Amino acid sequence: MNTSEQICDKPKAVSKVVIAGGGTAGWMTAASLTRLLGKSVTVSLVESDNISSVGVGEATIPPIRTLHKLLGINEQAFIKATNATFKLGIEFANWREEGHSYIHSFGITGKECWAGEFHHFWLRGLEKGINADFGDYCFELKAAKAGKFGMSQQQPINFAYHLDATKYAEFLRNFSENLGAKRIEGKIVKVNKLPKNGFISSLELDNEIVIEGDLFIDCTGFKGLLIEEALHTGYDDWSHWLPCNKAVTVQTEALFAPIPYTKSIAHKAGWQWRIPLQSRVGNGLVFCSKYMSEDEATQTLLNNVDGQIINEPRIINFLTGRRRKGWNKNCVALGLSSGFIEPLESTSIHLIMTGIVRLMRLFPFQGVTDSLVNEYNNKLDSELNSIRDFIIMHYKVNSREQGDFWDYLRNMEVPEALAHKLRLFEETGRVFLDDGDIFRVDSWTQVLLGQGLMPKQYHAIAAEMSDQELSRFMADIKSQVDRAVANLPTHEEFIQQHCKA
Repeated sequence: MNTSEQICDKPKAVSKVVIAGGGTAGWMTAASLTRLLGKSVTVSLVESDNISSVGVGEATIPPIRTLHKLLGINEQAFIKATNATFKLGIEFANWREEGHSYIHSFGITGKECWAGEFHHFWLRGLEKGINADFGDYCFELKAAKAGKFGMSQQQPINFAYHLDATKYAEFLRNFSENLGAKRIEGKIVKVNKLPKNGFISSLELDNEIVIEGDLFIDCTGFKGLLIEEALHTGYDDWSHWLPCNKAVTVQTEALFAPIPYTKSIAHKAGWQWRIPLQSRVGNGLVFCSKYMSEDEATQTLLNNVDGQIINEPRIINFLTGRRRKGWNKNCVALGLSSGFIEPLESTSIHLIMTGIVRLMRLFPFQGVTDSLVNEYNNKLDSELNSIRDFIIMHYKVNSREQGDFWDYLRNMEVPEALAHKLRLFEETGRVFLDDGDIFRVDSWTQVLLGQGLMPKQYHAIAAEMSDQELSRFMADIKSQVDRAVANLPTHEEFIQQHCKA
């Protein structure tokens, strides 16, 4: 039976939105709905002081700035409140092979033409003896390596943030409550459903409060209290492609000035993150329990951090994959309740944001209908599959010689869409994006080349230039990048001058 049949002839109009759970997902949703739809709907958020959020997602990607601008959030106030620093990309150390590193930055590399992206010209340059690194032609990447950062109208820079996720949720809570969002304290003990169609009608709390609503947003984390425990939506397991299933996390005091990029360091059976905030560093080790025990992972992490440890190491269990529907009946899952793709490319907060924006564009003011639900889920499918494939690609394309974990990943079957992209790039140098791809051609090429997959050919458009024209073209871009980086202050100087927490 389809949704429209279940909800009778006329869907119930939506005016009361109830968000189950706080944290980054809950309060980002509350902030967006109250700020942008507040005249049309009321927003209530239920959370318990006795339930802590996972709260380790501390790195973002650039589109978060677009949401902040849409909400009218003051950047300086946000940075100071969240102990934030600036992020120009991610350094991948030991991923391709032990001792090798590269940076996946947020910038555009070189210049492209109508028929071929810049990497085709770079590949021809290698053939002609122009041996500069691919990253030497990207402003953001070179700035990251130099530890520099700055903003000006003359030299735009594409960046994101490292932030304290707990403080970010607090910042968004204050923002939301000032706009009229209502926080209700309590632990959800029962989810009531309408017998005629299975839609959620209300939430019962341990303090006997009953909260009725028209649309419910599940931000209850991995448990999926509404989307799974109440609505039995189902879960697609992706662990055969992304087998890491645990993380150990710890915070350390900052010994050095913060760098403007995240570090991702490959280990025997997983990888370590290092995220610099203004006054501390977030550290974690994502690993696969089939190849590494919790004790070994914890010791590996502690052996590879700098500075005094602030808190006891914490183990987080997860299963990579996603709910079969992000929107089911009158419930939309956001954040960890919708699924989990490991944080290798800092997409967790981004997926919350895109889910919110998609919901607002499809908001069921006149009631939940099949067409709205299906459109939301179709777009979500495309987005999740594209992100999943981008993450899998980091593991699949590796030349690490030690460890069964990396051997398995190098030899595993991958989704056909990704297998096609890898074949196309290796055989022809071409990259074409899917509709839901949030990562641009620049991102794919930086990572594919960084992981060591070299195309066997380049687009013939690159050969239209004479050798002298190509040499001048490449040298001009590199010198422009070098001059722009030289004019930047250090990352630390910029923070001290503009947004010290």
